[in-house]
Amino acid sequence: MDQKVLDAQKWVNATYGGVAGYERCDEDGSTSWDVMYSLTMGLQHELGISPVAANFGDGTYAKVAALGDVTASRNKNIIKIIQHALFCKGYWAGDVDGNWLVESQQAAAELKNNMGVDNSTSSQLFVKHIKALLTMDAYVLLSGGREEVRTIQRWLNSTYVQRSSFFIIPCDGHYTRDVQTALLKAIQYELGVPDDQATGYFGEGTKAGLRRNTIEPGSPAAWIRLFSAACVFNSPFFLFPNEWYATFTSSWTEGLGNWLRKFQEFSHIDPNGRGDFTTWAQLLVSTGDPDRKVTACDTRYHITASRSRALKNAGYVVVGRYLHEPPESTLDKEIQPGELQDIFSSGLRVFPIWQWNGRRLGDFTWSTGYDQGIMAHERASDVYKFNRGTTIYFAVDYDATTADINSNIIPYFQGVNAALKNRGKKYVIGVYGSRNVCSRVSAAVGARHSFVSGMSWGFSGNLGFSNPNNWSFNQIKEFKFNNSGDVFDLDNDVYRGTDIGCGPENVDKPGSPVDAFLGFMDRLYAAAVAYHNGDERYANLRVMEFLRVQAYNSIPWDVLAGGGVSEDWIEFVANRIPRTEWIFGCQEPSFGVNFDAPHFGAAASLGHIWGLGPGNLFSRGDFAGWAGDLVSFYGSWRRFDEEYASGYQYCTDRLMKVNVDSPYKLEDIVADADAVIMLDAIKRGAKINEALRAHLTGNGHVNRFRTFYNLRFGGSLANVAEAARNALIPKTAQNDPVMEGMHEGVVYDDAGGPAVLPKHLPAYKLDPFIQGFVDTIDRLVRG
Repeated sequence: MDQKVLDAQKWVNATYGGVAGYERCDEDGSTSWDVMYSLTMGLQHELGISPVAANFGDGTYAKVAALGDVTASRNKNIIKIIQHALFCKGYWAGDVDGNWLVESQQAAAELKNNMGVDNSTSSQLFVKHIKALLTMDAYVLLSGGREEVRTIQRWLNSTYVQRSSFFIIPCDGHYTRDVQTALLKAIQYELGVPDDQATGYFGEGTKAGLRRNTIEPGSPAAWIRLFSAACVFNSPFFLFPNEWYATFTSSWTEGLGNWLRKFQEFSHIDPNGRGDFTTWAQLLVSTGDPDRKVTACDTRYHITASRSRALKNAGYVVVGRYLHEPPESTLDKEIQPGELQDIFSSGLRVFPIWQWNGRRLGDFTWSTGYDQGIMAHERASDVYKFNRGTTIYFAVDYDATTADINSNIIPYFQGVNAALKNRGKKYVIGVYGSRNVCSRVSAAVGARHSFVSGMSWGFSGNLGFSNPNNWSFNQIKEFKFNNSGDVFDLDNDVYRGTDIGCGPENVDKPGSPVDAFLGFMDRLYAAAVAYHNGDERYANLRVMEFLRVQAYNSIPWDVLAGGGVSEDWIEFVANRIPRTEWIFGCQEPSFGVNFDAPHFGAAASLGHIWGLGPGNLFSRGDFAGWAGDLVSFYGSWRRFDEEYASGYQYCTDRLMKVNVDSPYKLEDIVADADAVIMLDAIKRGAKINEALRAHLTGNGHVNRFRTFYNLRFGGSLANVAEAARNALIPKTAQNDPVMEGMHEGVVYDDAGGPAVLPKHLPAYKLDPFIQGFVDTIDRLVRG
């Protein structure tokens, strides 16, 4: 509770509680839209507006504008409203007495400076300042925001605040709908659009203007600023092996050109390194250029053999079709008997979609997600016989807000996940929806692939959000496809190729996506036995070491292991199994992420050599797995500490996710958990190849995180927290001076240089970071 906010709430309720139309705000000392609306209604009353309303509309704007410098008002209540609003925004405005004195003046000057609209000490506040003040917009960097974005926000405010249709935007470092609209208005101003026609709408006039403004070396500074701003707003994106960040600039640079080519590659548009119209469109709206050539499509219509041939001849390679539909539906949109064979006959592939209504908030609850997950599994498995590992895209076909996503959409997908787990996790979850829906569901539930409803570019979930890193299809245009007079509706989808869909080899065939890797593991284990002349005592360790050195083969790793891996052993394998047949990854069956065999081998081999723990302590074995990954993740947090003051927020946004780059991705905890599980199996006498086969083709992978939680942490979140603390502030099972130096090296490496070590970080900073790790483990365990 903030006492100054509470004072504002009590004053505004007491002063205007009897005014017609006034809505009381809660008196809880917490800044919210309610108190800002109440202050706005108080201002309206003082301006003679009746009845008042919770909206700073055109009438309010006109009356405030007529005042000129509002701080010069002789109405003390108006000054008090401004002072209270400044306190609610976090600025110290002195005594709230209706006198515009030094502390209030300093607060106003600081506010305007943070907005970017006045770098002097001026404390005058005009209508646009007041309109912005009476919102929940922030003008300082918020956790998860980026300073580069904030720089652009302040620049937009500074450059265009005098334009009549431009209003002050947040300066919090977050790319949002309001920020995107402001950028589009700025583009329209530079195109010569009159102020009253600059709406921030990506219309035909704006498109025509951008076609005339290709950005390249030598382009005017004003246009490069706008273009590079759009690039920053679409940063970062992940394109192996790096995250790519753009920089705000007024001149063409090599860095901008490099970023641009990578963005074009990520977006599947021509990587020509120029800001042509297609690139402009991709930066500004979720459709990108809706008329560009695509190779994927989806439709509710039956794909006959004739339609399949026509689609193939038109350049399509994959089509999305529906698994089922509600009994009351008359659309008849589900895959028909024999249709898959007709699709495959022309060489097309298919990706399955699940949509059971899904057009309003009430269609999404945990229980409906569970029920539909069961139905989707049964249709995919029993009716259409799609193989294990197929991605099913569950649809959110309306403009779900962030509040909707939190309250209903994420629980729905958690229900879907629980249902698929109940059926052995044969199928991988994909999500269809706006960019925001796709990103949030992927982060919270682990949806492997995103099918973006990009053609609904006006959705609040598409405006102000960049393309999710795990996008696989982007739906950009609906039109009538003409198959020699047979006309039907078709949606054009950009096809990335990360989910290739299903061909005839993926239907009604035995096996699993991991079979080839497991076959290699059988051969590798046999080689290990032969290497020791038939003695199996060392075979498990040799297999782990072989996997480890494929990616973790350096002096530090050899020191951590207590010795290197014999080159004779590696050469022995090469002589028995051609290197072209070595396999070090596969699609993990539960989440569809990569099963990183070298990471697994590193964690398992050192765990085998040094043991794990015990208890809340940690060993070199832990450091090769979950503990070392956590320390590495801590180092990356230190790299981004200006953007992420909150370690908890950093964990929430980037820890163990499928759709962001991080030193600790979901595939990393999969490898760490499976290493612990396999070490337990080996301790009980198992062969590693057989234990992995049982784990990855049976139900072991379905409950891997709970098994890991129980084996390593005794099924206690308190133990997770204490073990994490001991890993971050090294407290090993026995005196190990090597560990402290390696620990420091990992932190510095991921921080990009010397950084504050966990042992020197205040508890109020470190504890939320640890809690973020604990809550992430808890989320994975609960599924």
